[in-house]
Amino acid sequence: MSKAGYPYDNASMERYFNTLKNEEIYLHNYHKEQELYDAVQDFAYVKYNHVRPNAYNGYRTPFEARYAV
Repeated sequence: MSKAGYPYDNASMERYFNTLKNEEIYLHNYHKEQELYDAVQDFAYVKYNHVRPNAYNGYRTPFEARYAV
């Protein structure tokens, strides 16, 4: 086991949360908790998986890469 807080243990999730914060959270002001919750849901399930292409996937969205034949 590695020490606590070591970023390479879960690099893919660390990268995802960095993207979430930089492309969604820091760009908007949320006045209610529900607004923030809805924005995170929209980013995760619509923008990130179906709209935003990723260089790692050959510039396909995660959804396209997962279901590619």
